Amino acid sequence: MAEEHLKRRIGLGLLTAYGVGVMIGAGIYVLVGAVAGQAGFWAPLSFLLAGLIAAPTALSYAEFSTRLPEAAGEAAYVGQGLSSQTLALVVGLAIVAAGTVSAGAVLRGGVGYLSVVLPWPELVLLIGLGCLITLVCIVGVLESLALAALFTVIEVAGLGMVIWAGGHATPVAEYVSPPEVPWSLVGMGAVLAFFAFIGFEDIVNMAEEVDRPEHTMPRAIVLSLAITSVIYALVAWACVRAVTVSDLAASSSPLALVWERGMGTSSGFLALIAAVAALNGVLAQIVMAARVMFGLGRRNRGLRIFFHAHPRFGTPVLATVLIGAAVIGCAVFLSVLELAELTTTLLLTVFVMVNLALILQKRRVPEAPFRVPAAVPWAGLLLSAGALATSLRALAV
Repeated sequence: MAEEHLKRRIGLGLLTAYGVGVMIGAGIYVLVGAVAGQAGFWAPLSFLLAGLIAAPTALSYAEFSTRLPEAAGEAAYVGQGLSSQTLALVVGLAIVAAGTVSAGAVLRGGVGYLSVVLPWPELVLLIGLGCLITLVCIVGVLESLALAALFTVIEVAGLGMVIWAGGHATPVAEYVSPPEVPWSLVGMGAVLAFFAFIGFEDIVNMAEEVDRPEHTMPRAIVLSLAITSVIYALVAWACVRAVTVSDLAASSSPLALVWERGMGTSSGFLALIAAVAALNGVLAQIVMAARVMFGLGRRNRGLRIFFHAHPRFGTPVLATVLIGAAVIGCAVFLSVLELAELTTTLLLTVFVMVNLALILQKRRVPEAPFRVPAAVPWAGLLLSAGALATSLRALAV
C-alpha cells in the first residue's frame, strides 16, 4: 500500500490560534459558573491552579512533539516510551473518545447559547451545526484552521468585553471583603476548570500538517497555554467582582450576567459570541480526533481503513465523517456536565501515561530537538495523577 501523506500547510500563527481557540471553546463560556459553584469567590484561583496542573504536561508534550512529529500524537509517544503498541492503541482510542465527547459537550453548550437568538428546535440546531462543521473539516485543514482563527478572534474579543464590563461593575460584597481560601474546594474547582484547558494536547496531532514541526510545535503549545491562562484568570476575576457566587453558579450564561451588571444593557450579542466559541471548539476537536484515527490507521492493521487522505482535499475524510457523527450523537444523548467529567478523566489518564513515557524515553535517548528538564515530566506525572484521583472521587459521588 502506498504511503499516505497529509498536506503541510500550517505555520506558527495558525497553530497557536488553533490551540487558543480549542481551549477557549472548550469551556470558559460554559464552565465559569460551575467552577464558582465549587470554589466560591476563589474561582479565579481554581483556574490558575488548573493551568499550573496542565503546564508540566504541556511541556512534556512539547518535547515529545519534536521527538515524534506524528498525527497519532499520544499513541506514538506511549508506544515508544512504554514499548507497547497495545498501550499505544488504547491511548490513541482514548484520545479519540475524549475529543469526541468534549466536542459533544461544547456543541451542546453552544446550541444552548444559540437557541437564545435562534428560536429553532434544539435537535435541529445540534444536527445541522454538527453536519456543517464536519463538512468544513472535510474540505481542508487550512480552511478549517483559517475559520478556527477567525472564530478565535471573535471569542477572544467577546471575553475582552466581559473583562472590561466586570472591571467597570460595582464590586459585590464578597469582592470587598473576601472570605478565607477553602483550599479543598479550590482543588475540586481546579479539576473542573481543567476541562477549560483541554486543547494544548490537540496541537501535537496536527504535526504532519505543520511546516517545520520540530521548530513550530513546542512554541505553539507553550504560547497557547500561556495566552489562555492569562485570559481565564482575568475572566474569572471579572465574574467574581461583578456577580455574586450564588448567581454565577445558578446561571446557564454567567458571562452574560457580568455584562448586564457592568454595562446595564442587553447581553444578546454575547450569546452569539459564545456560540461561535463553541463551534470553534467543536471544529478543532473533530480535526484533532480525525488525525489521531489517521495515525492509528498507519500503526494498526485493523484500523487501516482510516489511513487514507483524500487526493483533492488532503484530509482524512472517512475518519472525519465518523468523528462528526459520533460528536452529534454525544451532544444529543448526554448532558454537558457528564461529558465534561468523562473527558477530564480520560485525558488525565492519558497525561499520566505520556509523562511516564517521556521519563523512560529521556533515560534511553537524552537528546531531542527540544528538551525540558527531567523534573518536568515527573511534575506532570504527579500533578496529573493527583488530579485524576480527585476526578475519580468526584465521579464516584
